[in-house]
Amino acid sequence: MEHPPPAHVGTGYPARRLAESLSTAASHDDPDVRRAAEQRAASWLRVLGGMSEGTLTIGSRTPVRALPAWVTPEVAHGGFATGSAAAGGPLRPHELALIERHGLKSDRGALYTHHLSEPGLAHLGALLDSGGYELDQPEQAALLTVVWLLRAGDTAAALRLLSALDPFAASLCLTPRPAPVVNLPEGSVFRWSVGSVRTNLDRVVREPARGPAAQREALAVWNPFTDRVLAHWWETTEDGVVDTRRPSGWRARGDALLDEYERLAAEHTLCTKHRDPKENLAILLAALRASLTEGSPDARRWGLLQHAVTSMVAKRGVPGSDRHSAVRAVQAAHAALPTHAAQAALLRERLAPFTPNSGLADPDAALVTASHAEAREFDVPEASVIAAPLRAKVERAVIAPLDTLVERGLIPSAEVMAGLVPTLAAAAEAAAIEDPSLARLVASHHRAFAARRSLLLLNLASQVRREELPWVREAAAHHATDDLRGSAARSLITRLGATMLTHFPGTITPNPLVRELNGLARTAGSSVRFVEELAADIFMRDFSTKYVAAARSAADLLEDGLYARYYGIDTARVSTLNEERGSDATSFAALCTERAGRPGWSVAGNGTIIEQAQILTTHNLAALVQTGARPADGWAEAARRAYLHMVRLVGSLPRVFDAPAHVKNAAFAWRQTVFLLSRCPSSEQRATLEWMERQATEQPYHVRDRLAPPLAGLRAAVAGEAPSREEGVVFLGWTTRPHWMLRVAPEALSFQRNGD
Repeated sequence: MEHPPPAHVGTGYPARRLAESLSTAASHDDPDVRRAAEQRAASWLRVLGGMSEGTLTIGSRTPVRALPAWVTPEVAHGGFATGSAAAGGPLRPHELALIERHGLKSDRGALYTHHLSEPGLAHLGALLDSGGYELDQPEQAALLTVVWLLRAGDTAAALRLLSALDPFAASLCLTPRPAPVVNLPEGSVFRWSVGSVRTNLDRVVREPARGPAAQREALAVWNPFTDRVLAHWWETTEDGVVDTRRPSGWRARGDALLDEYERLAAEHTLCTKHRDPKENLAILLAALRASLTEGSPDARRWGLLQHAVTSMVAKRGVPGSDRHSAVRAVQAAHAALPTHAAQAALLRERLAPFTPNSGLADPDAALVTASHAEAREFDVPEASVIAAPLRAKVERAVIAPLDTLVERGLIPSAEVMAGLVPTLAAAAEAAAIEDPSLARLVASHHRAFAARRSLLLLNLASQVRREELPWVREAAAHHATDDLRGSAARSLITRLGATMLTHFPGTITPNPLVRELNGLARTAGSSVRFVEELAADIFMRDFSTKYVAAARSAADLLEDGLYARYYGIDTARVSTLNEERGSDATSFAALCTERAGRPGWSVAGNGTIIEQAQILTTHNLAALVQTGARPADGWAEAARRAYLHMVRLVGSLPRVFDAPAHVKNAAFAWRQTVFLLSRCPSSEQRATLEWMERQATEQPYHVRDRLAPPLAGLRAAVAGEAPSREEGVVFLGWTTRPHWMLRVAPEALSFQRNGD
């Protein structure tokens, strides 16, 4: 196997990100975006400074020279540590409040000393008992753990923990932020908190959308005015010919209309259609000005006037007629609807009494029609219904089981789902802890630790685990180790797997979810291991032993079935990898490299090797099956959904941003399809394949053309044969050459010209 170049992370990526941030900070129209870009630029400057000074070792699990592994580093995009501690920086508001309350010196060292005094310990004990706190960083659980250990009589553990904390007491925030208690029904989560919904509504109030407001202005102001100007000209019409006669007082009324226009144009600036000289109102007004200043419009202007009056009357009728009045009544009713800004202000006030860091058990209670008092306070019609876009914002905060949120469209992807899993995993982690204060602390810490951003790592280094944190380690002896905790973890793994297979069958398991599944597997005492998706640009062509274990476990499940036939897997060889060479991890890497065609060293070459590892391990599909996960409506239906996801991705080719990424995702979805179909009996495999082929015939030519090779390969595998070696028959996403899916054939060009 070709040896990789020395492991090293250069400054190119952070330098590019710095330049992008500086450009955005200097040129973006939105001040909030500029401020965020300035903060990112400052972070990238710290990254580059630390790399040049040697205080940062990017790629190490302890990247900051002065910080041990258990201190959460501040991490910029891509896993680059900035050199700062996430729990460091300026004093937090809750720290400042304590300093002011007790007259302390304004530094964390004084706070730390105070917290270890009798009043300080009492304060922390009250927080521990009430559960009224939030952990923004894992370190904020440290002193709460000290208090709990002292109460439990484990003074030795408390002192060991304090000795680990002492060197960082003056720089890290080690206490939680007070917050309302959140009690969720078992198995339930929420995506948006009430506080985040209120913030979003506040943005609607402060920055109302220009489009709807302009439309409302047009309906309420400019349409009625246009009718008055049209009616003024209609007075001059005989037998359909405009400006034939001018009734008494017509000129004075015209002057008044022109004055009114100037006033309205100055007061109402959202709608600008009336300023367009080609629009009917502008034509009517221009002719009126000419009539009042020059006696009558010239021939060209009169022709425009005649056409405008004729077309307007033909479209809606004469102003004041039944037809015209009916149209305007409908428009007036629409204009009278409350603005989104007004309704957002109403909803923001309704949500004020709810716990800001929790969701809503019953969003409908906040979405009732406006009361009499609300109508007066917020300038909305009484009994008016909340607009659908605002309803959707509030409904995002609903508290419900994970599957319910997916079915309601609130979890659109596996990545979003992964962000909610820590709440469920935290409950499983604390399931068997009898002391409610410790159970709450463990659950809160689990959520905070899950939010810890991953570092960019080299040389098979692993991310820091919870067990390595000194406060977790010292309290671990007091955690329950009975079957209840393991049972809760096993049950959750199965439920999460079922949700993935049911709702996101065409998507690979995202890395944040993989980390949670592995943590649950350890809690459950399971030998099943889940594997992350590796980054091709820093891949060193080595795999950790868990990839070998996952591949061997998958081989036992696959045997010589459909999946193994399609991808040409020698399952017997995979099952005995550790017997082939001295190191099973080395032999696995060699096998993946061999299957990838022994590519030269490049990012694309790395990608082909990683993809073979994903194929051999099934990238967690076999592991999910082995934990008991099943799609709710059967394997065939899951295979169909994965296939349709793949078809949608292929349909976007070739004219799409980052087409190679779309190809890779389509290949991943196809791999999911083949695996899911492999779980079906032979008769169901044949029926599902026929359905796939019918679906393909209904696609545009350029999609049918791209689907044909993989379907041919699957047809052979379903028939018990090995697919041919023709290009695309075994659909892979990575290649060191231009991908066949992105080469447009002459037939496809003909299709594009003829619009077949």
